[in-house]
Amino acid sequence: MFDARARRLLEHPLDRAAAALDVAAVTPDRITAAGLVLGLGSAGAAAAGLWTAAVLLWLASRLADGLDGPLARRRRTRGEVDAGAGGFFDITADFTVYGATVVGVAVGSSAELGGGPLWPFLLVLLAYYINGAAFLAFSSIAERTGATIDDGRSLSFLGGLAEGGETIVVHTVWLLFPFWAPQIAVVWAALVGVSAAHRIVAGYRALR
Repeated sequence: MFDARARRLLEHPLDRAAAALDVAAVTPDRITAAGLVLGLGSAGAAAAGLWTAAVLLWLASRLADGLDGPLARRRRTRGEVDAGAGGFFDITADFTVYGATVVGVAVGSSAELGGGPLWPFLLVLLAYYINGAAFLAFSSIAERTGATIDDGRSLSFLGGLAEGGETIVVHTVWLLFPFWAPQIAVVWAALVGVSAAHRIVAGYRALR
């Protein structure tokens, strides 16, 4: 919902950070890999109930996710070619981290609550599955039919109520407040579900 505005606000700071990292030993794929490892570490820390470590690792992971794109764009201006492998790695790493974090929070919060419910987190995973299927299918078909949405990212993203920015906020909040995580998960699953429904309808109309 506020991803476009956030990207405009963060564009210059991230570009400056990418410029500082623009050395031969640092590549966009290595930054993506670092974000993946940090994100999985956050999920593991959450499952173990190490909530401070979990939130710090999560935020570091999302910072890495914000830096790989600007660095890749800097490299492209110098003639380096990426046929799409970087974008593919980035989106699969994101999905892996998002799903792992849900599982980690589910395990950790259940232990904190002495056997708290797991079904809210299952609803979140279901909503993520439908939402991801909708925008990935749209991006693939749009590429073939010429209906792409070019906003500088590797895929054609249909806007929605729940996007990357909201995901970062919600995952941060339930890492900070694990006792409320099941309630947060129910609300979040509903919001992601509404976003998925919107993407399905908007994608269908865009491709007709």
